[in-house]
Amino acid sequence: MTREEISQDALLKRLTRIEGQIRGIQNMLEDDCECENVITQLVAARSAIDAVASLILKNYTKICFRDETVAECNSIKSLARAIAIWGRIGIGD
Repeated sequence: MTREEISQDALLKRLTRIEGQIRGIQNMLEDDCECENVITQLVAARSAIDAVASLILKNYTKICFRDETVAECNSIKSLARAIAIWGRIGIGD
């Protein structure tokens, strides 16, 4: 892992925080909190999920395009599919 790559532990910690955010939103709904406050928290959770996905794609790109691994990385198509899935765009075959 290079200095620029984020560790799996760091990603898992972020996901654990997101899990806590989701539980908090569930509690807000149970407590009949104001809609605007719930939506604000949902937007924050979505933003946190987007950030994790971005970091994972960034890591994937760096790993796939290292000189020594490009030949082994049949994952360029896989990377394109992952980006397309996240961005909800079509890439064809």
